[in-house]
Order: sequence, then C-alpha cells, then structure tokens
Amino acid sequence: MSATDLILERFAVLSPTLQQAAKFALDHPNEVVIGSMRTLAQRAGAQPASFVRLAQALGLTGWPELKQAFAAELGLDPQGYGQRAKKLAGRGRDAALLGEMFAVQRRNLDATEAHCAASLRGAAKVLRRAGTVHVAGFRASFAIASSLVYGYRLFRQSVHLVDGLGGGLEMQLRGVQPRDAVVVISFAPYSREALIVAQAARSAGAQLVALTDSSAAPIALGADAVIPFAVASPSFFPSVAAGIAAVEALLEVLVADAGGDIAERIARSEQQLFDSGAYLQPPVKRGPG
Repeated sequence: MSATDLILERFAVLSPTLQQAAKFALDHPNEVVIGSMRTLAQRAGAQPASFVRLAQALGLTGWPELKQAFAAELGLDPQGYGQRAKKLAGRGRDAALLGEMFAVQRRNLDATEAHCAASLRGAAKVLRRAGTVHVAGFRASFAIASSLVYGYRLFRQSVHLVDGLGGGLEMQLRGVQPRDAVVVISFAPYSREALIVAQAARSAGAQLVALTDSSAAPIALGADAVIPFAVASPSFFPSVAAGIAAVEALLEVLVADAGGDIAERIARSEQQLFDSGAYLQPPVKRGPG
C-alpha cells in the first residue's frame, strides 16, 4: 500500500494534530522526500515529533520509513534503472506518459523552490567570499555543474570546472585552498568522485556547497550550505530539471546581490562571444527599398 493510501485509509481516526501533519504530507509529497523533518514541521505549522507519531500511527516504525514510502510512491524506490525501464516499457503507447512526466516536473520545481529560498542566499554568501570557486559534477550531474560554470564565468573569472578529465581529478583538487569554495553536485545513487571532491574540500579547509537531493546525502553532511532539489521522475532515470533551475536561481541571486559593475562585466563577456564568433551575429535588418 502506498503512503498516500495509508494516510487516506486512517485519516479519520488520526488526532487533529496528526491530521494536520498528514494533510501537509499529502499535499507536498516531494517536500517529504527532500526536506528535513524540522523544515517540514515549520512549513506545516506542527511539531517535528508529529511526523514521527504520524508514521507510527500508520503502522510504520518512524520518520525514515515514512519518508521512504513517499520516495517509492514518487518513483524513487531502490530499484535499478533496468527494473524501472522494464516497467516503463511495459506501458507501451500509454497516452498518460507525457502528462505524468510534465506534472512531476512541475511538482519538482515547486518543491525545490519551497526548500531553496533560504539556502540559495546562504550558498551565494559562501561563493561571494571565496577566493576561487571550484565546481564538480559527474555523469548526469555534469550538465548541472557545467551550466553553473558557464553562467558564472560570464561575470567571474575565478571559477573552475572539476571534471577529472584524463584521470586528472587528484591534480585538479590540489588547487583547492582554504579561502576557496567547492560546489559539489550529486544525487542518488551518489557518485564516488563527488564524495572524493567533497572530502578534499573539507581536508583543504575550503567552504563546501552541496547541490543534492537530500540533506542526508553523503556530500551534504558537514557542508556549509546545502541546496536541495527534487529528482522525482516517472521515467527510468532521476530528473535533473530542478537541479538546473536551482543553478539558474543561484546565478540570479549572485548577480542581483553583487551591485557595482556586474552588468558591465556580463555585457563585455557577451560582446567577446560575438566578436570571437562563438555566438552568431544577429542578421542585419535591411531598410525599405
């Protein structure tokens, strides 16, 4: 039985306090998966212990099992890609597939926005103070990392992508200094390289910013700022769309808070891209005649 079915089946016999927590969980399943119990309680106007008691009232052992039940319902169960792909392939030409995908993506964005507001400001503060920013993301997370580096370098030169190209991960990490910040991006199943980068940041005394799917992720433990994003997907592979959105929001905050000549720097970078031929020049408008 799904988490939703469990709650609906027993909702009428729950106490008013537990009904309040249950209603919030039903209305915000993504937040249950990516948020902490304390954050959820604040958002729901309840005590953190209410979610523990809710889980027990549903016949579960506690909060982690309730969280896992919602994760499974959103397609984030421990099944491998192959098993999930087999289920998907069995649906054939199901007309509901595309609608499901976009509906889940909208929920991902809503859940990520709800949890990112404060953490984005904190992460931006860490990055502004850093001497150099190192950004790492591997495999599916590489697209998120490269998007951050590309946008950030339009107005800051001391930003570097850690990609381990040619087996050079250890060499790239030698450059991390105590005054630097390291941004690591990863989601379950977590990348071994991402954990290596996070550990190297801590060892160097640098500030660590984690973009990940859970505050309990290995790269989030001990991080100076954690930006959570939802990865739910009805497909065989977790979604990175909300991660890209979180990066775009972080860049937005960095530019908005920077002041000074930031707009001029971005304009110069853009012009250089046109001048070098990297960007195609827009067609010249011809006058009448």
